[in-house]
Amino acid sequence: MRERLAAIEITPRRFEMVALLALVSLTLIVITGAAVRLSGSGLGCPDWPRCYGHVYPPLKTHALIEFSNRIVSGLVGVMTVAAGLCAWRRRPFRRDLLALGVALPLGVAAQAVLGGYTVENKLAPGFVMAHFSLSMVILVAAVALYWRARGPAVSPVAEPTTDRVAVWAVRALAPFAAVVLVAGTAATAAGPHSGGAVGQMIKRLHFFGASTLSWTVHVHGAIAFAFGLAAVTVWVMLERRQAEPMVRRAVSWVCVFVAAQGVVGAVQYETHLPSELVWVHVAGATLTWLCVLWGVAAAGRLEPRFARTGSQIRASMAARNT
Repeated sequence: MRERLAAIEITPRRFEMVALLALVSLTLIVITGAAVRLSGSGLGCPDWPRCYGHVYPPLKTHALIEFSNRIVSGLVGVMTVAAGLCAWRRRPFRRDLLALGVALPLGVAAQAVLGGYTVENKLAPGFVMAHFSLSMVILVAAVALYWRARGPAVSPVAEPTTDRVAVWAVRALAPFAAVVLVAGTAATAAGPHSGGAVGQMIKRLHFFGASTLSWTVHVHGAIAFAFGLAAVTVWVMLERRQAEPMVRRAVSWVCVFVAAQGVVGAVQYETHLPSELVWVHVAGATLTWLCVLWGVAAAGRLEPRFARTGSQIRASMAARNT
């Protein structure tokens, strides 16, 4: 058996498909996890890893929803472990893919531990916010793995670019988007959808008392609006500089999702935060984050200044003098 496993080799094309499946599964678990919280099933199984002391859930709606999400989490674990193993057996072997492939199951394992603590602490807002934020961090590794797996068999990334302004402008959107996400988790943690079923007492953010929800929503909205302006500015700049088509396409989708998120956010606030619209908002936030990561990956890496050849320097100087 050991010899057979040692003889297994994964082609670059097959590994690319495994990386894509891992990325899709990690995205779906975020969206289904939000559904668990917004349906009030966060404590459908009050203990972990069992449910009411059993390996199977009772025939109760919230317990079934929560336990089903745990099963999906198990499938995600299988896919991420497969990504790590396939990165090890991929030929030609690439260390960068192995490092990213191993990071995925480690991240999922950390999520499982954090999820257990979240349940044990009765969905305390800090734990819930950390749980979602860690999911976004894992998606960074998943996107990087898939993007690099798409590259040539030897070179992990495309040819470096000399357009430093465009690359850094796109990269700057990532930390900005991360701040928007954190502010969004705070707004949700202060809202009515605490994750527990009707009648369960779940802690919420209340640092400003009854005004906490209004304050967090308005702060989140202001930061998101500023991020939207930044995304549009970057898009205009990329169009004027005629950047790579894929980078422009990614930033275009960021702008589209941010605009849609603004509409959904305004409607859900005016309609007193119905759970269905909040779920759409969370799903949209996840897709926006993926588009930002796509843009950063498509922008590529910068060519080192010292790596330019003499002929390139002379050509650049000649172009400036014309």
